[in-house]
Amino acid sequence: MTQSTPRSLTIAEVRLTPVLIADPPLLNVQGVHQPYTPRLVVEIVTADGVTGVGETYGDTKYLEIARPYAELLPGRSIADLNGLVPLSRQVGVDAARIENAVDVGGLRGVQTADKLRLSIISAFEVACLDALGKVRGLPVHALLGGKVRDSVEYSAYLFYRWAEHPDGAGEPDTWGEAVDPAGVVAQARRFVRDYGFTSFKLKGGVFPPADEVAAIKALAEAFPGHPLRLDPNGGWTPETSLEVAGELADVLEYLEDPTSGTPDMAEVSAGTRVPLATNMCVTTVPEIREAFLKDAVQVVLSDHHYWGGLRATRELAAICRAFGVGLSMHSNTHMGISLAAMTHVAATVPNLDYACDSHYPWQTDDVITTRHVFTDGRLPVSETPGLGVELDRDALARLHRRWLDDDGTMRDRDDAGAMRKAKGYEDWTSPALPRW
Repeated sequence: MTQSTPRSLTIAEVRLTPVLIADPPLLNVQGVHQPYTPRLVVEIVTADGVTGVGETYGDTKYLEIARPYAELLPGRSIADLNGLVPLSRQVGVDAARIENAVDVGGLRGVQTADKLRLSIISAFEVACLDALGKVRGLPVHALLGGKVRDSVEYSAYLFYRWAEHPDGAGEPDTWGEAVDPAGVVAQARRFVRDYGFTSFKLKGGVFPPADEVAAIKALAEAFPGHPLRLDPNGGWTPETSLEVAGELADVLEYLEDPTSGTPDMAEVSAGTRVPLATNMCVTTVPEIREAFLKDAVQVVLSDHHYWGGLRATRELAAICRAFGVGLSMHSNTHMGISLAAMTHVAATVPNLDYACDSHYPWQTDDVITTRHVFTDGRLPVSETPGLGVELDRDALARLHRRWLDDDGTMRDRDDAGAMRKAKGYEDWTSPALPRW
């Protein structure tokens, strides 16, 4: 602790707790979700005993950065948020290990050392903001400049899925199979019944494009006038993308990452009036210029895990506003800490043009004492100091024990590996994109 930093702001301890949370057999272009997925819970404790929490990816490659990074923080101020990024550069990353690797966890293109660092910084920044809000008696949104809305709208996140994991692994659920238009519509009806969602996003890239077009048309018939989105995660060629955009021009709110990379997205954009969205080709600041100047995307899906935190997300929103590019929010498998952070930053962004994504209804495990509850597809913005969530230490210990007891097969997300465990897919490999 330096003489200039008061005890109330000084970081005395950092705790890292990797956990495994249950995940359903949700299908995507790479394969299927494993029965459990790794997450990392970050706790930052001040010298006065105030604790702030954050959450991010928990795969080994992230833990290898988070652990040495955490050792650099004691003695620093929770208010020194601008110091988090330069501090991360003191942590080395095994570049050879990630070279040309696809980021399966977020399906956001090729991994880089900087992307990995930003995903770690995001959790520490959120934990600092949570602690700082508690110290100052302010909700996180007030630390970001104040809310512009009292609640945040979220979209139903629909997936093709199996009824259960191969060999009955993992935790059972009551959702059942959804591998055709009827199954997708039934899933959407349950989301409406249980959570009141009024817009729908379907994760595509699983079946031939004609099948997924049929599913979107079935949703449009079942929910006339409701916003619809389709995301094949770069699974199509530009030609296929344009064919699908033509088929669905009258029903899609936007088409998300139909093809991979800014040049191909620009080609598709030039040939359709359907807005194109991305969380794959615009995930860092250096990627913005080309994508915006080429009009490759009209909507960016922000994600504070990608961009390095909540303040960086607000900066992204300002850039989008300046270029007239729409803004929404991406989601990956997450717990309630991340959903609270997403809601706080979304509440402060004036140009939040679309309902946000969230996997949260699919996740039955959590580490907070009170689960978030969607009403009419929205979450209220908390006025409690900090994030407004409390850590459930019994749940945290239980999910950490699951991580400790794992034989190593679940500690790194591997959708292709999970797919190979299913009958008929024993030779499955991560497909080269585009698939169609």
